[in-house]
Amino acid sequence: MPRLRGRVLSVASECAPLMKTGGLADVVGALPGALESHGWRSRVLMPAYPTVLERVVRSRRIWRSDDLFGGPACVRACTVDGFEVLLLDAPHLFDRPGGPYSVDHHDHPDNHLRFAALSWAAAQIAIEGTSDRWRPDIVHAHDWQAGLVPAYLRYAGSAVPSVMTIHNIAFQGVFDADQLDRLNLPTGDFHPGGIEYHGAVSALKAGMVHASRLTTVSRTYAEELTTPQFGFGLEGVVAERRDRGEMHGIVNGIDATVWDPARDPHTTPFSAASPGPKAENRASLLKEFGLAEPSGPLAVVVTRLTHQKGVDMLLEALPAFVEGGGAVVVLGSGDPGHEQSLREVAAHRPDAVGVRIGYDEPLSHRMFAGGDLVLVPSRFEPCGLTQLYGLRYGALPLVASTGGLRDTVVDATDEHRASGTATGFTFTDISTTGLRDALDRAASLYQDQEAWREVRDRAMTTPVDWAASGAHYAQLFQELVR
Repeated sequence: MPRLRGRVLSVASECAPLMKTGGLADVVGALPGALESHGWRSRVLMPAYPTVLERVVRSRRIWRSDDLFGGPACVRACTVDGFEVLLLDAPHLFDRPGGPYSVDHHDHPDNHLRFAALSWAAAQIAIEGTSDRWRPDIVHAHDWQAGLVPAYLRYAGSAVPSVMTIHNIAFQGVFDADQLDRLNLPTGDFHPGGIEYHGAVSALKAGMVHASRLTTVSRTYAEELTTPQFGFGLEGVVAERRDRGEMHGIVNGIDATVWDPARDPHTTPFSAASPGPKAENRASLLKEFGLAEPSGPLAVVVTRLTHQKGVDMLLEALPAFVEGGGAVVVLGSGDPGHEQSLREVAAHRPDAVGVRIGYDEPLSHRMFAGGDLVLVPSRFEPCGLTQLYGLRYGALPLVASTGGLRDTVVDATDEHRASGTATGFTFTDISTTGLRDALDRAASLYQDQEAWREVRDRAMTTPVDWAASGAHYAQLFQELVR
């Protein structure tokens, strides 16, 4: 066990395996293990959603409040997958149907209050400690739901440093300024250099302004955030912190123990050294969705069905790909229009297109194990984990050249294949035309199975775990605590 260097309180709205709606949960769940190897021991604070409480067998109360923004609350400590999770048990805020943010596709109207409460509890724990005599040396806030943590620490004059990680700047936690008093936010900070955002309040901006350091989830995305195209109105804040040396792009990793094709309980095991059984997974996936054996590659899509993820481009590009001999399996949910359009495509070509609306974790593992390609045509993508799962499982990523996708996938050009660095396919013209061209190149290479296997072997041996990124975070924490 490494020498203890410090304690981290990680604050987020979700954490795998307890609650997951996307990649944020995977990052929050995996990073503690990476930090542990560098001597940083973490506790993750998240809301005690009803489905989370149902999974917790044993817990102990370590913090309480008689009135946390409208009702009594406490924090319960439990252990999940070897690391400690702190659950904010506030029934008046979190005991309700639906997902963590919405019900029936409508956001909970008091989300600003719910996650301000999470941030307030985190700040109080950092300042006062818990009843089991634990206090963090540093606080790590994730996305807008934890954005008020650095602000609350600053207002209290706390010396505990904070790191704010932007996973997706498009979601900013904006609410009306008439909520300032209710959320214990000082009116003196309501100005363009503080928490004010076009006449309202942005929880994300509050974290970006007041955190000791900012990080985001890839080097390219860190630069993109300084531009109007990607900064969503906050590019000036990012640029200012970058110019002061206080912005870091640290690419995400994946939990290589959960996402391991050699030991995956949901699939027929295989590895880079023994890739043969991948063909069995491919055949099983085709059978599961009732698809015919394609002459071209089997592509998989595991995503939220939204405009950001390029689903409209995908819908326009799929017919030509399928007519050319490819097959596609889609797993996801989101925009009802996209869901219906995908169902119609599958009904038109049931032999080549399979669609499953919703999310199914074991099925996602089977899809990466059986797919030849994984498609990620996002218009912007801070980091992305889907392409990393694809690399690990030999489903070659076909991605738009943006954000973390650009940082983690090397295009299979002749030059990169000759140098042995190619790991997938990228397209810089982020449009239907660019996606079609990339699909054509992938389908063409697939016909040369020897060349395809060479790229696949390189992809499967590409490091995608948290080793390097965990070391970067540990170094950053050490500098701040010093």
